[in-house]
Amino acid sequence: MRGRPLPPEVLDLALALKETDRAGWLRVGVAAPESVAAHSWGMAWLALVLAPPELDLQRVLALCVLHDLPEAVVGDVTPHDGVTPQQKADRERSAAAVMLGARPDLWGLWEDYEKDRSPEAHFVHELDKLDMALQALRYARLRGADTAEFLVSARKAIHSPALRAVLDAAAAAELQPGGQ
Repeated sequence: MRGRPLPPEVLDLALALKETDRAGWLRVGVAAPESVAAHSWGMAWLALVLAPPELDLQRVLALCVLHDLPEAVVGDVTPHDGVTPQQKADRERSAAAVMLGARPDLWGLWEDYEKDRSPEAHFVHELDKLDMALQALRYARLRGADTAEFLVSARKAIHSPALRAVLDAAAAAELQPGGQ
């Protein structure tokens, strides 16, 4: 154990992410969509296979796991929920403070992600969008969902040539007869 243990109620609260559906997928009609925890796992998987060697992989993985932790308290708020970006940030910051306040190391990592302070945080922000885009392609292919808006959003946010190439290759593969 690297630091003070978190209270059992915080550990239990974090596990709620395994049961928290990603709201964007529900909004476009995807039944039984991935959970917030599944999304974080997807990002961690992408980090393992795509992180450039100059980044601290342990930090990248920690950021992947922590980035949506406050959603255990505030839910998966999307731009379509009538909540301003500042309100969302304030709610998530309050939730993160409650959940991580006993662990300054984890609080610092969450803050790094939230403020996009480090190269690792910036990479994880782009992974967040890449995972969303890859999931959008999957839901379009397997469930016939209209997920074009998620691909547009991801393309606007992914600036890394390497990550853009992954997205472009996945999208191109979907256009081939028979898909993947």
